Amino acid sequence: MTVLKECVFCTIVAGTAPATVVRTWSDTIAIQPLGGVTAGHVLVIPRTHVADVGVNPAVSARTMARAAELAAELPACNVITSKGAAATQTQWHLHVHVVPRVEGDALPLPWTPAVR
Repeated sequence: MTVLKECVFCTIVAGTAPATVVRTWSDTIAIQPLGGVTAGHVLVIPRTHVADVGVNPAVSARTMARAAELAAELPACNVITSKGAAATQTQWHLHVHVVPRVEGDALPLPWTPAVR
């Protein structure tokens, strides 16, 4: 398992940085993000350092499978990851957002035009 001491998600996975862990698996963890956009918003993070979804397809697939397990428990949600700064990636450790949604919550997605 690759862990980078300068990566915030690696330090969370290693237990040396604080986080609210909501679920653990042998290959991933799910945490509450700081400033979650809806109640129940979680990040699914692989225990192995992978910069983004395109670096290691096997790790990406396992991480997405864990996100799908959480999504299956919700009536509606977005499951989102980003690859690259142009796609809104700001942390360079793969993570998948599971964002619970409710009708009329008015939460815009990055590609949703603003309502004026």
